[in-house]
Amino acid sequence: MTCIFIQVMAGPSQPPIPTRKGRGALSNPEGRFETRRVEAFDEGWSHEDAGELPPLPTTVTAEHAKSILTRNDSPDIGFEVSINPYRGCEHGCVYCARGDTLILMADGSTRPLAELAVGEEICGTERVGHYRRYVRTRVLMHWRTTKLAFRVTLADGTSLVASGDHRFLTERGWKFVDQGLTGQRPHLTTNNSLLGFGSIRSTARAGDSPDFRQGYLCGMIRGDGTIGSYQCFRANGKAYIAYPFRLALADDEGLARTTAFLAGFGIQVRRGPFQAELSNRKRMDCIRTSTRASHREISRLIAWPDRVEGNWARGFLGGLFDAEGSHSGGTVRIANGNPRIVQMALDALTHLGFRAVVETVNRPRPMHYVRLLGGLRSHIDFFRTCNPAIARKRSIVGQALKSTVDLRVVEIEPLDGEQDLYDITTGTGDFIANGVVSHNCYARPMHSYVNLSPGLDFETRLFYKAGAAELLDRELRKRSYVCKPVNLGAATDPYQPIERKLRVTRSILEVLQRFRNPLTIVTKSSLVERDIDVLGEMAAQNLVNVYVSITTLDAGLKRTLEPRAPSPAARLQAVRRLREAGIPVGVLIAPIIPAVNDAELEHIVAACAQAGAGTVGYVLLRLPYEVKDLFREWLETHMPLRAAHVMSLIQSMRGGRDNDPRFGRRMRGEGPFADLLRTRFAAACKRHGLARTRETSLSTDHFRVPGAVDEAGGQLSLL
Repeated sequence: MTCIFIQVMAGPSQPPIPTRKGRGALSNPEGRFETRRVEAFDEGWSHEDAGELPPLPTTVTAEHAKSILTRNDSPDIGFEVSINPYRGCEHGCVYCARGDTLILMADGSTRPLAELAVGEEICGTERVGHYRRYVRTRVLMHWRTTKLAFRVTLADGTSLVASGDHRFLTERGWKFVDQGLTGQRPHLTTNNSLLGFGSIRSTARAGDSPDFRQGYLCGMIRGDGTIGSYQCFRANGKAYIAYPFRLALADDEGLARTTAFLAGFGIQVRRGPFQAELSNRKRMDCIRTSTRASHREISRLIAWPDRVEGNWARGFLGGLFDAEGSHSGGTVRIANGNPRIVQMALDALTHLGFRAVVETVNRPRPMHYVRLLGGLRSHIDFFRTCNPAIARKRSIVGQALKSTVDLRVVEIEPLDGEQDLYDITTGTGDFIANGVVSHNCYARPMHSYVNLSPGLDFETRLFYKAGAAELLDRELRKRSYVCKPVNLGAATDPYQPIERKLRVTRSILEVLQRFRNPLTIVTKSSLVERDIDVLGEMAAQNLVNVYVSITTLDAGLKRTLEPRAPSPAARLQAVRRLREAGIPVGVLIAPIIPAVNDAELEHIVAACAQAGAGTVGYVLLRLPYEVKDLFREWLETHMPLRAAHVMSLIQSMRGGRDNDPRFGRRMRGEGPFADLLRTRFAAACKRHGLARTRETSLSTDHFRVPGAVDEAGGQLSLL
């Protein structure tokens, strides 16, 4: 079956994505045949927090077709005639700003709008008490289009490129960029000021160069590490020199980055517990080493440079902030009691264009605090410039939407030609774009009646063949009709959940039974058991084969890949019951996804044999047209750590591309990994005595036209 819309794909490094409950696709990209761009916009008279995504209802519409039979001549498919009772499959297997617009992430970092992914945490705003504050929200949808655009320039130099339908938050509420065709909607003028902190220096991002890594290690180790050498004595009284190095932190990000940077310079460290978690203190781990060579190399790495500049300065501040920095109450500080370290921090900040002051508190020992000036805009700029590793220290969540930056609109300039623009839908209905509060546009191309999106539309907007039984009866009675096996399930599953009520597939089966026309069924639904009475009678005359599609035996993975399809256990039970009723039944393992479910291949074959399947086949994942984008979206969301590896394996079997449409290769692939799959599959089938072919011979000898009479009124002979 080709309907494999996968609720594809959260790894351990990302929080769970807020998907539509029971839906597979994460978004609704436009179809490849769409030519019109008709857009709607939220007028802004009311706004409700999106919060959790509500369940997306399924709509079912009658489709009045002139023909019910579809014919094909593909050499990869074992049938010539098929019937698709439904269009779409319920199993579930906004573009207003330029792509380089920097979006504020929930951890205080920034990322270009074009590079955002569904499910990522970013900053939005909502009113809390008397103030609008920055809060965490998620990217629910991500869209792109081509439209006419405007450049909005603010007094502080902030520049924003957005469509006329985009809205920004001003001191007087939400305003569209342009007044629109009617001229009636509230729009920006030079009398408005936007809310936020303004754009940061987009060119100041820290690079992962050797100088940056060395500066980071210097700041981290001098700030919070211990390194030295001293004489010790063994039990036998002999003296030796110890070279201990240790760094203990409560935040894993800092330890992980330090470990990786040290390894890059050839220094291996051991990691272990340092402090157990108690009610009044956090758990701390530490890294350590005690070799003379490591001591010598670390000492070299953290030596003071002749000049404080460039990426070394960025890395030094990032490491020192991770070691001894804090960000609370709207203030960014770095604390240290060593005057040399404090002076180096001031020199680095000055070199990078930041303003700071030193405040000293006289405790038993003087403690110096380097406090960053310039407010939230300067803080965000510092995080982007110095790239500290510890996420909690970068976050601005909870801070009030206040700023002393001059964000007056000074110019709104229409740009020549259309621009590639983007938008995101978020849980709060807004996001921070180039340092100002930006509203979701919710605009997207409308879909034609015959070309819906391959994303959520495919799962939620179903069509059924109205009068399918009558259409089929009429076609089978034609003198030109030649009896051939008919396939149900060639495009979408004939046993959609709505089939329980509509019974379109049941009516088709009853017509085929009356005409004694052979058929094959491919389904992943246990609803096929409902029709055992019809299928059993047809099986007695060698008129039917049923193939149950099984993708995985893991119920958890099934909920991600096929959220509304029956469980693996239910499908195996369907195989069992069909077999017990004397109905030839096989299993189609589809799709095989490398590094996702291919490891289950042998286990699925064994389970099929135990359930009574007579044949088994498999189909490699195909990613034609828009499906490749949906699959990539699923991977990046649900399996981000595996995404690149999965796509690499797929491309290795598709001639370096995401999809190979060539006959003879599209179902199985080519290359070493595809060959290995074929070998494994053949061995598993041999071990369990299963036939590996889907080509089975069904009888066409019993075909008859019920009630047909010749011109003289007699019964027609079919011989």
